[in-house]
Amino acid sequence: MAIELIKESIEYNQLLEKATIDNVIKEEYVIPDIQPDVEKVLMLDAKPKITNKEVMQNKVYVEGEIKCNVLYLATGDEGKEVYNVVYTKTFSSYADVDGAKADMDCTLECNIEHIECSIINERKIVIEGIIQMEAAVYKKYEFEVIKDIDSIDDIQLLKNPSSVDKIISTPNGELISKAHIQVPMDKPEIGKVLNCDVRVHKSDVKLIDEKVQVEAFTQIQILYKAADTKELCTIQEDIYVNDEIECLDVTQFMESNTEFMISDVSFDVKEDDLGENRIIDIEALVKSETKVVSKEEIDMIEDAYSPSKMLKMDKKAYELNAMLGQNTVETIVKENIDVKGAKPTEIIMALGDMFITDKKIIEDKVLVEGLLNVNILYKTEDENRKIAVITEEIPFSSGVDIPGAKIDMECITRVSLENLEAGVEAGTIAVKSVGKIYGNVSYVTHKEFLVDIEPLEDEIINKKASITIYVVQDGDTLWKIAKRYCTTVEDLIKMNDLESENINVGEKLIIPGRAII
Repeated sequence: MAIELIKESIEYNQLLEKATIDNVIKEEYVIPDIQPDVEKVLMLDAKPKITNKEVMQNKVYVEGEIKCNVLYLATGDEGKEVYNVVYTKTFSSYADVDGAKADMDCTLECNIEHIECSIINERKIVIEGIIQMEAAVYKKYEFEVIKDIDSIDDIQLLKNPSSVDKIISTPNGELISKAHIQVPMDKPEIGKVLNCDVRVHKSDVKLIDEKVQVEAFTQIQILYKAADTKELCTIQEDIYVNDEIECLDVTQFMESNTEFMISDVSFDVKEDDLGENRIIDIEALVKSETKVVSKEEIDMIEDAYSPSKMLKMDKKAYELNAMLGQNTVETIVKENIDVKGAKPTEIIMALGDMFITDKKIIEDKVLVEGLLNVNILYKTEDENRKIAVITEEIPFSSGVDIPGAKIDMECITRVSLENLEAGVEAGTIAVKSVGKIYGNVSYVTHKEFLVDIEPLEDEIINKKASITIYVVQDGDTLWKIAKRYCTTVEDLIKMNDLESENINVGEKLIIPGRAII
């Protein structure tokens, strides 16, 4: 007789392998003919982004581009002036990942390990650096397990609750940041925009039934050269952006984590009512990638038997990746930077980025170490060298509390720069920043699931004794005893007048029926 099995499909992603890709950038660029010769490179603002990723057989292929905005000092019509040139370089690379296949998922982190700009001659510069990417490839697993059994009246099932992390959805969102910035009358008119920096901060993601709500702020910082005085000025604006993504299977009780990426930035300078260039329209496209995970509790069948039939059971062992927990903390990074040469008098603009250099898990916590890279453009007291730049790497360390974390578990960490301030303090440049650190700890758990069961033609051996007195041994449970003697746990409890399934070594139990020795 066939047994009717009720099965449930389990799908999950397991980390296959991580791979680090170091992409060396070296490119020479010619200064446009309409701009003056380079005398000194002041600042290089480089922003990399991934444009395409593809998992192949045993490889991960990555395409990207890096946009470089170079500020340099030159002699213009009215003496020393600051100019800028913008270059975009594409790159591509492979990473070897054993076992990778085209249907697998991949996540990528992209950071600039090192980059610099130097002068070859007055009309040519060279940009050299290393872009570091970390690829994580996840293998998809899917298998069916038996959840329940019908068609056998006296079937006995030992069920055990099991927790499985299921990736419910990976919705992508697009947040469009639009700003209409008016330069106040106490600042000079715009001559030329030299840099437009956009950074995502103060982000928040909420899960509601069938929807993912994503919101954040885009901090816009504009550096421009005044029309008449050639003075360098900055203006800032904070723009709220949000998106609501429909996800039919999502509920408010699930977990999520989201990454943001500035995909594209464009701006246009316009005249105001007085005919002066005092209006800047900025549009930035922010892309979000959210992973929604549900921790589902499933009553899995650990064991089964029938007092009247012999059964053949097929069990398989699996390794499941389970998320222990995730958390986000803020860390403050402060430093007073000593300046060589002419003392600073005023900060014009501060740009920065944060990245993690090392991470490790200790009891109940993830420890991270990293660097805050800052580029600060400032005015000096030297009339012959009015503008200067200082670049500094400031180390930081912090901890993310995740209760239950152990040293042998795996972790994912990310850091983003939430706020950056710079000011002149006692002849030094005082830097204060706030970083947001995300930590996620997971572990591998070994589980054995019942995947098939079928009846055997062998008959149960007839019982010879009407009652058996059994002395409980070490490791015994009522389930094991009932299965061994082809009875049920309920009958043992009833016959021995037990209040629960707890039994003690040496305790005597009455076994109903005829025992199989």
